[in-house]
Amino acid sequence: MKKIHIVLLVFIALSIAVLVSYVADLTTTETILSAKQKQGKVVSITARLDKSYANPIEYNAISNPNLTSFYIVDTLGNKSKAVYYFEKPFDMEKTEQLRLKGRMNGDVFEITAKDGILMKCPSKYKDDPIAAQNILTSN
Repeated sequence: MKKIHIVLLVFIALSIAVLVSYVADLTTTETILSAKQKQGKVVSITARLDKSYANPIEYNAISNPNLTSFYIVDTLGNKSKAVYYFEKPFDMEKTEQLRLKGRMNGDVFEITAKDGILMKCPSKYKDDPIAAQNILTSN
């Protein structure tokens, strides 16, 4: 074999290894029911806070600052308790939508600080359509 063939084979092997490592890190958006069927596997869920509870978010910075628990409802109306092993995100109560990455453990969706939460913030012009219109016409 020529040296060029050996270099080309090594390059192809490295390319395949890089692609496999990226594919292993991909997750799809699931519902709470489908996440329950994939116990222990990392999945992403799009949900919102379940505000039917008197206190939908439980967080005590004094007793355990790295534990936030809350209740969620996914896009199909399925409900679950979620536990985030990190401090409560700022203005979590005001968010419209949550993108949670974690794993189901029984009936509880567990999120580590490594996995995380992405919050969709409410629009500051949602309640004031006149202000939104003024912004659009001034540009």
